[in-house]
Amino acid sequence: MRNPSHLRRAAVVSGIAVTALTLAACSGGDSDTDTSGEPADGGSTSEALIVGTTDKVTTLDPAGSYDNGSLAVQTQVFPYLVNTDYNSTDVVPDLAETAEFTSPTEYTVTLPEGLTWANGNALTSSDVKFSFDRNLAIADPNGASSLLYNLDSVETPDETTVVFHLKTADDQVFPFILTSFPGAIVDEEVFAADAITPDEEIVAGNAFAGPYTITSWDFNKTVEFTPNESYQGLLAAPVNGGVILSYFAESSNLKLAVQEGDIDVAYRSLSATDVEDLSGNDAVQVVNGPGGEIRYIVFNFDTQPYGAATPEADEAKALAVRQAVADLVDRDAISEQVYKGTYTPLYSYVPEGFAGATESLKELYGDGAGAPDADKAAQTLADAGVETPVKLSLQYNPDHYGPSSGDEYALVKSQLEATGLFEVDLKSTEWVQYSEDRTADVYPAYQLGWFPDYSDADNYLTPFFLTENFLGNHYSNPDVDEMILAQAVTTDPAERTSLIEEIQDTVAGDLSTLPLLQGAQVAVAGADVSGVTLDASFKFRFAPLTK
Repeated sequence: MRNPSHLRRAAVVSGIAVTALTLAACSGGDSDTDTSGEPADGGSTSEALIVGTTDKVTTLDPAGSYDNGSLAVQTQVFPYLVNTDYNSTDVVPDLAETAEFTSPTEYTVTLPEGLTWANGNALTSSDVKFSFDRNLAIADPNGASSLLYNLDSVETPDETTVVFHLKTADDQVFPFILTSFPGAIVDEEVFAADAITPDEEIVAGNAFAGPYTITSWDFNKTVEFTPNESYQGLLAAPVNGGVILSYFAESSNLKLAVQEGDIDVAYRSLSATDVEDLSGNDAVQVVNGPGGEIRYIVFNFDTQPYGAATPEADEAKALAVRQAVADLVDRDAISEQVYKGTYTPLYSYVPEGFAGATESLKELYGDGAGAPDADKAAQTLADAGVETPVKLSLQYNPDHYGPSSGDEYALVKSQLEATGLFEVDLKSTEWVQYSEDRTADVYPAYQLGWFPDYSDADNYLTPFFLTENFLGNHYSNPDVDEMILAQAVTTDPAERTSLIEEIQDTVAGDLSTLPLLQGAQVAVAGADVSGVTLDASFKFRFAPLTK
């Protein structure tokens, strides 16, 4: 990792793409943003901004990723048929001219004529069909194809019309899904139909049609974005001359860089201590956004203690182990000791603020009021005939979910071991390898976090608990499948909310995952930076950033 104090100087002196960014923006006039984060006009300044992050990219190809680090790049450069505007959760046309249900099982999109990719290739309905067909065909374990569970086929009557044929009528969620990972449209002349396309080929092919193109790509080191002159979409054109996204190995270096003015914005992830410290610094501004992020433990139903693929496989004992962990975790202690209250205890699967949110786990586990209960955990294990201490392998990631992950999971380990009921083998792996290992049954229990793709409770249920789910943890409950599919097509709000609550109650009994904490969005920017918008779309978009 480069010394962050030299980032800006190095970027200006030796960054070839910075020159390109500046030249590309020379035709634009100065502009500013209003308080909503929306650009005040369609022009752009000539200066490139630098955004720093500790997040990592899995792959630039939308078919192979389902993580916030990858989305942070993809949402800047790929087009989406529909989207949400700044400070709104309403799904409206983006690349599309119109988008609507034309029958209970048909969602029809019309495109403007004459659309092109940044490389000059025509962007037509054929690219749209190709994008969804390849996502389903590849079905990458680290991708989001599971969200397309209700998509039957894609029809293209002509070059500007796309008809999505759905398996089940009255899908309330499908338009939201189109705004998220599997909704990114890709260039069929650059991307492979049956395999993940390497990042370098995507960049070399200039296969972009979002607000920006990528002019330089150094994997998980720097990405340099240039405003896309041919962009047509919902969001106003970038008001800046471009953005350099710089990746940091350590949160402490990220904090120092924004504090010293070597970067303009720090987004994901600073420690709670760093944010608290920076709040008193007049040289920067701390920007808070709506909550929605959650942190949780995933249990692999095949490889956890007494899991289905272990020599001592026993479903009842495996459940007792999960229940005992749920009885012993102290969320309040994690919240206060590790995160200083910036993350709050979470007792169910849909976080507070979403319709249908419950606290299903609070009464079931621990003392029934949110605190741990060692006696209850011991009794649960004894009743199932589980010998103690239970040897549990627990994995966490040190670079993707912020610098406090080590402290968080050290505390979880101590909470489980303090009773003598568990012996925890705690290990960490960096994100790129972590992403591969977790879907290959390497980790019996492991950390994940979730930053929602769209503002609906479904986004906390479908990806995790359908039999074919993003977690790949071998959890399957036909009753849960049926309820998840039902809530997605239930038009009555009260009835749908009731189903969402029932799903959480059922999954709380199964304990496929163990929710721990809920947090809000936080960014830190220089005092001279405007346009930092952390809204309910849960996407940090670069276009409104300016100085």
